[in-house]
Amino acid sequence: NAVDAAIATAFGLAVTHPSAGNIGGGGFMMVWNKGEPTCFDYREMAPALATRTMFADGTDWQSPTSAGVPGTVRGLALAHSKHGKLKWKDLVAPAAKLAHDGFVVNDPLARALNKILADSKTTNTEFRRVYGKPGGTWKAGDTMKLPDLANTLNGIADFGPDYFYTGPAADLLDKEMRAIGGLIRKSDLAKYEAKERKPIRGSYRGFDIIGAPPPSSGGTTLVLALNMLENFKLDQPRQSADTIHLLAEVQRRAYVDRARHLGDPEFATIPEHLTSKAYAKKLAAGIDRHKATPSASLAPELTIREGDSTTHFSVIDKDGMAVSQTYTLENAWGNRIVVRGAGYILNNEMTDFNTHPGTTSTSGRIGTPANEVAPGKRMLSSMCPILVAKDGKILLVTGSPGGRTIINTVLSVVVNVIDYGMEAQAAVNEPRQHHQWFPDRLSLERTKSRPDLVQQLKRMGHTVSDSRQGDAHTIYVDPKTGTFRGAADTRRDGKAAGY
Repeated sequence: NAVDAAIATAFGLAVTHPSAGNIGGGGFMMVWNKGEPTCFDYREMAPALATRTMFADGTDWQSPTSAGVPGTVRGLALAHSKHGKLKWKDLVAPAAKLAHDGFVVNDPLARALNKILADSKTTNTEFRRVYGKPGGTWKAGDTMKLPDLANTLNGIADFGPDYFYTGPAADLLDKEMRAIGGLIRKSDLAKYEAKERKPIRGSYRGFDIIGAPPPSSGGTTLVLALNMLENFKLDQPRQSADTIHLLAEVQRRAYVDRARHLGDPEFATIPEHLTSKAYAKKLAAGIDRHKATPSASLAPELTIREGDSTTHFSVIDKDGMAVSQTYTLENAWGNRIVVRGAGYILNNEMTDFNTHPGTTSTSGRIGTPANEVAPGKRMLSSMCPILVAKDGKILLVTGSPGGRTIINTVLSVVVNVIDYGMEAQAAVNEPRQHHQWFPDRLSLERTKSRPDLVQQLKRMGHTVSDSRQGDAHTIYVDPKTGTFRGAADTRRDGKAAGY
C-alpha cells in the first residue's frame, strides 16, 4: 500500500539522495486511509545534554553539537506498525542492496557531491572518505557504493528499529559523539519516541485542508493563511500585482504568529485560536489591498535561518490510501558528519531552535520562548506535508522542501488548484512567492522577466528580491474520473511515475 511504498522510498532516498534523504534526520508523514487522516511525527529532539543558551555565542552549522536525536527510523517503523502490509524487512532490504551493490549517480547528485567536497568547510574525514571519489570528481553515470550504510540498513531490516536505537548502530553513534564532542548519547536514542498525532484540520472554500501539527508549523500556519485569504475574492489574474500583494500580506501575518506561538506542544501551549475563522477574519481586516504593511508594526511586543535542503514525496495507491511525506537533515548534507562504521550523515536540526533566546531581529532571527532549546524537546519545523479533500475524497497530496519557504510553496499550489482551477502540473509550474514577516522582503520567482510587475509591487511598498522556491512533487485526483495525475517539480530533480 501507499505507506509501504513511502517507507521503501524513504529508505531508498537515504542511499541515493544523501543530501536530504536520511536515516540520520527526521520529518513528518501524513496518511489518508479510508477518509481518516493521521500524522506520524518523527521530528528530531534535543539530547539530554542540550542547554537553553548553548548556541548564544554563535551557531556553527557543522558543529557536532548541532545534531539532534534522529527520528526517521522510529517514525517509519511506527507508520509500518499501524498501516503497513508488507514485511518490514522487504521494505528496507532494497535500500540496503542499493547501497551494497551501488547505484548510478545522476547529474544533480554528481554536481552536489563535487561542490560539497570542494568546500573547505567540509572537514569531516569520514564524510570525505565515504563520499569522495578516489582520484577524481564525480560525473553522471558513475557508480557509488556505500558498504557501511548497507550494513546499517541490513541491521535495521533484520532486527527492526531497535538495531538503530538500542543496538549496534546506537553504540556507533554514541562512540562518534563522544569522540568528536557531540551531545547525543545511547540513552538519548533509547528514549526517543515517534508520535502519532492528530492532524491540523481546516477548510478553504469548501475544501478540507489537513496538515501536520506542531512541532511542525506547517499545518497551523497554512490553515491560518488560508483562513485569512478566504475573506477576499481572488478575482485578478494569478500573477497580477494585486494577487501577489494580497498573498504577501496574508503570509506576513501568518508568519508573525508562527514566530510568536509555535513550538513543541509538550513544552509550549499552542493557542487554539490560531486556526479559527474568527481570528483570521480579524487579522484580514488589517490588510490594505493597495499598500504593504511594515512588518515591524505587526508585533510591537517583539524586539525585533532555517535550512533549505529537505525532500518531499507524495504517494497514492489503488485503494486511495495517500501519503504526503517530508523529511530532512536540515541543511544540505546536514552537519557534514558521517558516523564512522555506520555510513550515514547526521542532521544539524538543533539550529532550528531559537538559538538566541530573547533576540528577534529584522534580519529574520527569532528568539521567542516557544522554540527555545530544552533537553528532550523537538525543534519547530516548517515542513508542511498536506492532504486536501472534498466530500470525503482525497483531491490533492503535496508538500515541499525549502526551509521557511515551504509553507508558502504549499499555499501557492493550493491556491493555484482551488482558486484558479489549474491542473496539477500547471499548479506546480506556476511562479511562487514568499514573505516570512522578517526580513521584510517579498521574494518572487522570475523577476527578471517581469520588470513591470516588480515596479508595481515596489510602488505598493514592497521590497522585492528574486528567488527560486521549493520542489512541490504533487498528486492530484480528478474528482470526476478518479484518475491520478502526478506532477513533478522541475525546480530541482524528480519525476512522477505509476507502477
